[in-house]
Amino acid sequence: MTTLRPGAPCALGPVPRCLPVAVAALLALAACTSTPPPEPTSPPPTASPTATPSPPLTPRPTPTAAPTPRFTNEPDPELAALIPTEANGVPITIPPIDAFGLTPGDVGTAFGELGNRFASLAVAFIGQPRTTLYALRVDGAPVTTAELDPHLATAGRYVGIAGLHREPWQQATVGANLVWVRPEDNATAAGTMIYTWAAGEYLFLLIGVDDAINQAIVAALPGEPPPTPPPAPSGPAPASPAQSASPTP
Repeated sequence: MTTLRPGAPCALGPVPRCLPVAVAALLALAACTSTPPPEPTSPPPTASPTATPSPPLTPRPTPTAAPTPRFTNEPDPELAALIPTEANGVPITIPPIDAFGLTPGDVGTAFGELGNRFASLAVAFIGQPRTTLYALRVDGAPVTTAELDPHLATAGRYVGIAGLHREPWQQATVGANLVWVRPEDNATAAGTMIYTWAAGEYLFLLIGVDDAINQAIVAALPGEPPPTPPPAPSGPAPASPAQSASPTP
C-alpha cells in the first residue's frame, strides 16, 4: 500500500476524496481575501431652497368699547360751580351728591346713546316757585343743542310731561343761549316750562313754573350762541335825486 506524503497530489480515481476538502479550502480563502463590493454612494443631498420668512401677522385692532350708562356719581365741583346761587333774587339750593339718589345714568335714559356719555351730575332746585335743574358733564366730542332734537320727547317725559310728543318743542334764544323750550301740558302745573340745551361738554335740563326765574337760570349758565343770521342781500344803490328827476321838457 502506498502512503501519501503530506502535500502530495491526490491520486486520481473515480471520486477524489481530497477534492471536497480542496474546494472548501478555496472557498474559505476566497471569502477571506475577496473585498466586499463598495456600497452604492448616495447622491449628495440637494440644497433646499432658502425659505422666505412669512411676514408677521398684522394684529387685529381691538374695537373701542362703546360707552355704557354710568350709575355712579363722582363729585364734580367745577360742574356744580357753574350753577348760580340765586335767580331773580330767589335762592337756589345746590345739594351735595350724597344728598340725592340720582346718577348720570338715570338722567341718561332720557337721552339715548348720548346719555351713555354722561359722566357726572349736579342737581339744583328752588322749593317755591318749584324749579329743578339737572346739569351734566358729557364725555367725548362736544355736544350741540341741535343734537338734542331726537331726544326731546323722552327728555320731556323724564321731567313729568305726559306722552312722547316732539311737536311742542321749539328752538328759542334766552339771553345769549340757543335752547329748546316746551310749554306746559295737562300733566304739569300751570305755567310750567321746560328747557334743554348743550354747551360743548355740558348739557342742561330745566323745568320750572315761573318762567322769569327759568330764563334767569338759563341766561346765567353756559350755552351755545344762536346761529348768526345771513346778511341781508344788498340791492342796487338808490338813485340820486339828479338821476331820478324827470328831464325838463
